[in-house]
Amino acid sequence: MTILDKIVERKRVEVSEAQAKVSIKELSEYPLFSRTCYSLKESVLDPQRTGIISEYKRASPSKGIINNINTVSEVVKGYQNAGASAISVLTDADFFQGSLKDLEEARSVLTIPLLRKEFIIDKYQITEAKAYGADIILLIAACLTNEEVSELSNYAKTLGLNVLLEVHNEEELKGNLFDTVDAIGVNNRNLKDFSVSLAHSYDLVNKIPDTYIKVSESGISDPQTIRELKSIGYNSFLIGENFMKTTDPGKALLEFVKEI
Repeated sequence: MTILDKIVERKRVEVSEAQAKVSIKELSEYPLFSRTCYSLKESVLDPQRTGIISEYKRASPSKGIINNINTVSEVVKGYQNAGASAISVLTDADFFQGSLKDLEEARSVLTIPLLRKEFIIDKYQITEAKAYGADIILLIAACLTNEEVSELSNYAKTLGLNVLLEVHNEEELKGNLFDTVDAIGVNNRNLKDFSVSLAHSYDLVNKIPDTYIKVSESGISDPQTIRELKSIGYNSFLIGENFMKTTDPGKALLEFVKEI
């Protein structure tokens, strides 16, 4: 069983337990549920911003603890001030030490789009994302069927959420080019063995229609890489670990941006 298999198995239990405590109807009555979401596309294409989706990530299955010192609010405010186009917050507890409380805390200090970074397998998690202040949800093709991607992205759209679809190869991309997806992210990290290669982004960029925001995810640590990815057609870049492993992630992003 791969790490991804273990995570998805755990998610099924989590969703069942969460639904037993709080219903979808109750989530829809949370104060943040009725807010209008910020547009990912508008923020990414805003010339005043960088195209970078910077991530708050305490830990990961492959690296263990990355940063459990800096608070969510100080990190995401620093990212926003440094020119990030959007913020990603991991909400998985068991494998990444995140929570929905982190999402809510980020929302309280941000005026740019916020992504719930989660392994979504059920509509309930999408409702949670909206109720806790997310503007964007992530759908990972590696753990969903094409039919599930279609169904979940359709549901997200009924709530006014942006949808980022993550793929790792051409097979995952081909069957998932739905109108209900706003952005397609190419994950340079293989979620089954956690190896990283930027070749995935280079291989897939021209196979993604230009109607989608194109995002390169993971393994980006050099401003020169951003310049190269921009030159071949990427609009956006998801970077987490590179900044989170420093003592001041917001400052690290600011210095990174100066070099792009």
